[in-house]
Amino acid sequence: MKRFSLLLMLAAVLSFCQAQSESGGEGEGLEEEPVELFTTPTTKLGAAVSDFGYNLFRALASRETSSNIFLSPISVSAALSQLSLGASEGSQRQLFRALRYHTLQDPQLHSTLKTMLASVTATGKGLSTAARLYLARRLRPKQDFFKAVEQQYGVRPKALMGGAKDVKEVNDWVSQQTGRKVLQFLAKPFPRAAGVNAVSASYFKGKWVTRFGQSGALDNFQVEGDVPVRVPMMQQDNYPVKMGSDSDLSCVIAQIQMQDGVSMFIFLPDGVTANMTLLEESLTAEFVQDLAMTLLPAKVSLTLPVLRLSFSTDLLPLLGDLGLSEWMENPELDNISTQRSKLSSLDHKVVMETAPEGSQYPDVASTHGHLTYRVDRPFLYLIRDEASGALLFIGRVVNPKGLTI
Repeated sequence: MKRFSLLLMLAAVLSFCQAQSESGGEGEGLEEEPVELFTTPTTKLGAAVSDFGYNLFRALASRETSSNIFLSPISVSAALSQLSLGASEGSQRQLFRALRYHTLQDPQLHSTLKTMLASVTATGKGLSTAARLYLARRLRPKQDFFKAVEQQYGVRPKALMGGAKDVKEVNDWVSQQTGRKVLQFLAKPFPRAAGVNAVSASYFKGKWVTRFGQSGALDNFQVEGDVPVRVPMMQQDNYPVKMGSDSDLSCVIAQIQMQDGVSMFIFLPDGVTANMTLLEESLTAEFVQDLAMTLLPAKVSLTLPVLRLSFSTDLLPLLGDLGLSEWMENPELDNISTQRSKLSSLDHKVVMETAPEGSQYPDVASTHGHLTYRVDRPFLYLIRDEASGALLFIGRVVNPKGLTI
C-alpha cells in the first residue's frame, strides 16, 4: 500500500509539472527570475529565528544521535535577544551572527521581535512562552539595562537571592507564564558563578483544523534495532493534507493545517533505519518556505502518534557549535554590570500535547482518500507560524513510548 501511495503521489507531481511546462508559452527558454521569499521585516526576522533554530537543532541532534529531542527556537531567540541588549557593540555583532540577525538590517529589530512574539502567542495559536534573564547576586547590575529589557520585551531581568529560593522563584514564574503547563523548570539552583542565567520555556497545544475520528487505540510504532512498541495513535480517513516526496532525502513530507495560521510539517523517512542526518542538515527557512508553496493537496488515510512530551536541557554547551566559542570566554556584557560576567546557563524546557480535536469534520463522502500516510516509525516534525514563517517547535521522535509530561 505504501509503494502504491507513493506512485500515485509521484504521478500527481509529474502531472502538475507537465501542466506547468505546457502552460509556459512565451516564457519558454528564458531564465527564471529568483523569487524573494521574505519581503517584510517580520518575515525576514521569522526566517532568521528559524535558521537559528535549525542550526541549534542540528547541534543538539549531533550530540544526541539516537534520542528524542525537542526545541522551541523562538523562546531561545527571545532570551538571547534580551541578553544582546547588555552586550558591547562587538559582542552584540557576534551574538547577532549566531542568531542570524546579521543580514536583517532592521534598526527596529527588538520591536519587530516583540511584535512577532505577541502575534505567535496570541489566543488561539496554542503557544505560550517564557524568556527571562536572572543575574547572580554578586553582580551589581546597571539599572539602564533592566529598563531597556523591560521596555522592549515586557519582562524585567531579576537578581537572584541564592539557593532554593531561586529555584522556587524561577519555577513559579515559568509556570505562571505558561498557564501552569511547564512545571518544575529548574531541578537545582543555578551555577554559583557570578554570571547571567538565561531561561526559556514553551508550551504548545495547537488544534487541528480537521479533527480525527479515532484516537487512543494502541498500535505498533517501529523502533530501530528493537521490537515495535505499542503507542496511542490518532487515525482518520479522507484527511486533507499537502504532500510530496523527496527522493534525495528519502522521505515523504506532509503539511497538516492547524487553527489560527499554524501548521505541522512531518518528515517521514522511507525506512525505520534511515539516517536522518541528511534530512536534518537540509532544513533551512528557505527550504521549508519552498515546501509550503509546492506541496500538493491530497486526501489521505492519516495515522499519527498521540504526542504528550516534556523535554529539558541546558543549551549553553551548544553555543560553541554556532560559532560562539570565543564569545563565551569573553562575552563583554558591559551594559549589564561593571563587573566581568559570562552567560552561566541557558536552560530550556518545552512541553507539547497533541489531541484529536478540530473545528471541522473530514469529508466522509470523498472518494479521493486512496493515499496512506502512516507515521509509525521514527520521524522529524516542525511547527511553523504561517504569517511570519517563524519556527515555533522542532522535534525528532525515535520512540514515542517514553514521552510523557
